[in-house]
Amino acid sequence: MELGFGAVLVFFLITVGFVFAALLIGRLFRPAKESSVKNIPYECGEMPVGQAWFNFNPRFYLIALIFVVFDVEMLFMFPVAAVFKSWVESGRGLVAFVEIAVFVLILFAALVYVWLKGDLRWIKDLGKLR
Repeated sequence: MELGFGAVLVFFLITVGFVFAALLIGRLFRPAKESSVKNIPYECGEMPVGQAWFNFNPRFYLIALIFVVFDVEMLFMFPVAAVFKSWVESGRGLVAFVEIAVFVLILFAALVYVWLKGDLRWIKDLGKLR
């Protein structure tokens, strides 16, 4: 048992040593010229335009959240799909298929709800929200 922990310790020390060696090599070889361009915030290689603080449309977050919810729900289907063949061979294929079908129908109902609510429209009519 001690041999296993020793191997983990050796790999940990090698990893830490590699990180410090990479940082040291980078420090030795990179140029150390200060300039005003290096001190500005990085914005995709472009010069910053305007203020850093601006109103961000929360619709981006809503659509991203809907995507994440559906993506995670589809992730729950992977284990069932992985063992579906063995379930069919053991005679439980119909039950598994019905479970998957009900799950997909629930996801489809949620998608229809979000769609009818108008949360998937990129440009909303603000008059309807008041």
